[in-house]
Amino acid sequence: MKINNSSELKWHIIMGIFIIFTIYPIVFAISSSFKELSDAYDNITGLIPNSPTIQNYVYIFTRLPFFKITFNTFFIATTATLFKVITSILVAYSLVFFDYKYKNTVFFIFISTIFIPFTVTMIPNYLIISKLGLNDNLLGVVLPQLSDATGIFLFRQSMKNIPKSLIEVASLDNISHYKIIRNIVIPLIKPAIISIGIMFFINSWNEYVWPVLILKSKENYTFPLALQLFVSSEGGTDFTIAMAVSVITMIIPLILYIVFQKYIINTFSSSGIKG
Repeated sequence: MKINNSSELKWHIIMGIFIIFTIYPIVFAISSSFKELSDAYDNITGLIPNSPTIQNYVYIFTRLPFFKITFNTFFIATTATLFKVITSILVAYSLVFFDYKYKNTVFFIFISTIFIPFTVTMIPNYLIISKLGLNDNLLGVVLPQLSDATGIFLFRQSMKNIPKSLIEVASLDNISHYKIIRNIVIPLIKPAIISIGIMFFINSWNEYVWPVLILKSKENYTFPLALQLFVSSEGGTDFTIAMAVSVITMIIPLILYIVFQKYIINTFSSSGIKG
C-alpha cells in the first residue's frame, strides 16, 4: 500500500509541475497587462504589479479600432465555423449512410489532407485569392476554410453510432435526406456538433499565418494581427499593451472551452474508441 501511495504522490507531483508550466504563461500575461512598462521590465518575473493600472486596456479601446477588430475576428471565426460544420456533416453523412464505389478511397483522400503541411497549400491559396481580388478582404481569409478533414473524420465517427436501420426506415417513408439530417442525425450528434464547432471557432479565432498574408490594413485586422503591432520590430516595444491584447484575445476561447469542455473531451474520447 505504501508503494502505491508513493507512486500516486510521484505522479501527482509530476502533474502539478506540468500544470504550473501550463498556467504560468496565462497568469504572467494577465499580470503584465496591468503593469506599467517600466514596472514590467524591472519586475518581469513578478506576478503582482507594483502599481496596478488599467491604462493598457484604455489604450486599446481608445487608440485602436477595437470594435472593428472584434467584429473582424468574430466574423471570420463564426463564418468559417458555420461552413466547416455544415460541409463536414454533409460529407460525413454520405460516407456513413450512402453506399457507392470507392467510398473508403474517398474517405482516405479526405483524411490524408490532414497530414499535408499548410506551407504546401499556402502559395496556391494565396494566388487564387489574389486572382479573385480578395486581398485585404475578410472573405479572402474565410474562403480557404470552408471545409475541414478533421471535422469530417470526427462527425463520421459520431454518425457511426447511429443505427443504419433508422435512416433506412426514414428513407422508405420517402423522407428526404435533408429532413433526415435535420430531424434525426443532428439531434443525435448535437454534443459532437457543439464540441467540434468550438474547436473550429477557437482555431479560426487564433489563426495568424493566413490572415497576416491576406489582411494589410489595420481596419481589417483580427486580434492575433493586432497583437503583432506591439511585439514586432515595426510596431515598437509596448510589451504591456501586447499582453493586454493577448488577454482579450484569449478570453472568448477560454470561456468557450471551460463551459463546453465536457462535450469536447467526450467527442475526442469516443472518436478514439470507435474505429
